[in-house]
Amino acid sequence: MKMNQFVIIGLGRFGSSIGRELIQLGYEVLGVDSDEDTVQELSSVLTHAVVADATDEEVLRSLGARNFDCGVVAIGDDIQASILATILLKELGVKKVVAKAVSELHGRVLERIGVDRVIYPERDMGIRVAHQLVSPNLLDYIELSKKYTIAELAVPKCLTGKSLSEVNPRAKFGCSIVAINKPNGIIIAPNAEDVLVENDVMVVIGTNESIEEFQEATGS
Repeated sequence: MKMNQFVIIGLGRFGSSIGRELIQLGYEVLGVDSDEDTVQELSSVLTHAVVADATDEEVLRSLGARNFDCGVVAIGDDIQASILATILLKELGVKKVVAKAVSELHGRVLERIGVDRVIYPERDMGIRVAHQLVSPNLLDYIELSKKYTIAELAVPKCLTGKSLSEVNPRAKFGCSIVAINKPNGIIIAPNAEDVLVENDVMVVIGTNESIEEFQEATGS
């Protein structure tokens, strides 16, 4: 199902960052926050931005929240407000609800009330930065599940000039190179004859263990 319209509740750093990026990607975004200055600052950026109490069911009804494809609850430290706003979005029938959690307990509560996805921005960013610190050629790291990861790796010198059939990470390590980002553009689903060049970026998908083995074996 394609998402077209988003309502974001809480326009702090996290919520406003999501809103700005969605606008850049061409989507419609309604931003809701109780702080007038914050709303004023984003009123010219988002499709609509309103000062409102998102824990009030009648307010969300009047804003037409039920008509949005996705609701993002990005409220910061007020866990009670976060949970109430999330419950209301679910009860109003918003198709998909995503919520930010500030702790594991907060996240568990959000899962219990039926959130489609819980995001831990600080924890997830910490995990990504830690991996980048210990793996110099690791440019980005996203955990798809407890078992699977997608990683962006800079091609090391030892792989320069080698084709994917020579590197053959699927057979040797159990992970796959699903794209190669080159200076002149990205190759999606590269074929066996495509050649790697130092500092190209490989997009690799596999289990956490298989990607770690691939990194250790190639120095990437």
